[in-house]
Amino acid sequence: MYLTYFNGQWNEGNVPLFGAMDHSVWLGSSVFDGARAIRGHMADLQLHLQRVIRSAKALGLECPLTVEEMEALVREGVAKFPADAELYIRPLVFGREGFLMPMPEHSGFALTLFDAPMPAFTGFTACLSTLRRPDANMAPTDAKASALYANSTRVMREAMERGFDNGVVLDSDGNVAEFATSNLFFVTRDGKVVTPVANGTFLAGITRARVIALLAEAGVVVEERSVKPAELDTALEIFNTGNYGKVTPCVNYQGRALPIGPMATLARDRYFAYSDSN
Repeated sequence: MYLTYFNGQWNEGNVPLFGAMDHSVWLGSSVFDGARAIRGHMADLQLHLQRVIRSAKALGLECPLTVEEMEALVREGVAKFPADAELYIRPLVFGREGFLMPMPEHSGFALTLFDAPMPAFTGFTACLSTLRRPDANMAPTDAKASALYANSTRVMREAMERGFDNGVVLDSDGNVAEFATSNLFFVTRDGKVVTPVANGTFLAGITRARVIALLAEAGVVVEERSVKPAELDTALEIFNTGNYGKVTPCVNYQGRALPIGPMATLARDRYFAYSDSN
């Protein structure tokens, strides 16, 4: 089930938003964010809505709604679904008018809510991609920009052609950045939990930050530092964080089987305990 708020009303289904001359269609000026409603709980919703406003500014757009107005719409829309629904929340800001540059005052807005059951905690497979993340001086890497996802889908296609579900992407210096679609964590041979330091080549996610804080509360310090790809070859665990699955283990990396380990399990349990209380 899809519900989209656009032009002042809720609509069912895949609602048409764009015209052939809209800036977002032919020059890619759109940003979005993703939050979750899990059985009525919407953890960190405001942080996601704040980020879509920042993302819009980074692309020369202007979100027509405030955080408070978007939150009210989200809650109104979520109430239209069953109480036990597991939903994806996607605010979208897009350029309408303008030739080479979008006119920020004419930015469009749509909010889509759709059924997206939480994936099972069974894990995914991954390989090292041959592709790289762009630097901050090459692309709007500080925004959740739709245009950046062409890079992610290339990584995913490459991984799937090699028989894997996802790819690990490096930055231009050859250090690990993230998975194609989510942030990366791993456990070293001596039991340390590590995640690549945010260096401007990837979006350090809201769920990533939440998991780091929740693990710290449990007495687990997460090291944020540069990571060489060879470190993943000896990792005891690898897992990701992201809005869609929150915490998901990587159960095979480059053909090497990995367990659904205690750290990924702890991170997931801590996250859902937090989510259920918010």
